[in-house]
Amino acid sequence: MEGFRLWPDAFDAAGQAALVADVFERLEQAPLYRPITPGGRPFSVEMSNFGSLGWVSDRAGYRYQATHPATGRAWPAIPTVLLNLWRDTVSWAEPPDACLVNLYREGAKMGLHQDRDEADLGAPVLSVSLGDAALFRIGPAEGGRTTSLRLNSGDVCALTGPARLARHGIDRVLAGSSRLIPGGGRLNLTLRRAGVSPG
Repeated sequence: MEGFRLWPDAFDAAGQAALVADVFERLEQAPLYRPITPGGRPFSVEMSNFGSLGWVSDRAGYRYQATHPATGRAWPAIPTVLLNLWRDTVSWAEPPDACLVNLYREGAKMGLHQDRDEADLGAPVLSVSLGDAALFRIGPAEGGRTTSLRLNSGDVCALTGPARLARHGIDRVLAGSSRLIPGGGRLNLTLRRAGVSPG
């Protein structure tokens, strides 16, 4: 699909381990929690955020906010390695201000959806996969045929340009395909430009 970009093995084994350790250290400040949909259904993934804004979901709807919904504290900063990755891959002038952290334990998945809660829908979405491999599905924004591919630990992908509003999701996680994540599972880090750009 035009605008979908994939960098296989963008992080080597040492880089993956270092990033996972950094992420879990920051999660001590912003614990993982299980959000609910506006209709009251719990997500199968656990979530948190880094950055000045974080994506949340509850009965009030989907939105970005500056504080953790359970602790009321500001989100931790985005790891420098992820800011550098954004700079080196998507060539967007402004840095990301949100990093959604999704933890998929065995059996967790994510239905087809679009990322459209951001102020600038032209800014790219950059995603890092860590831990268990997953079957990722993507299709055109307007509907129609979808394609699936396997995302492995260390892979990086981006939705840019024509693919920015592509429908995408995780069909399933291949449990046990990696030992990287404490307790098992897949960690997905999604960098976004959520707020209004200055100027």
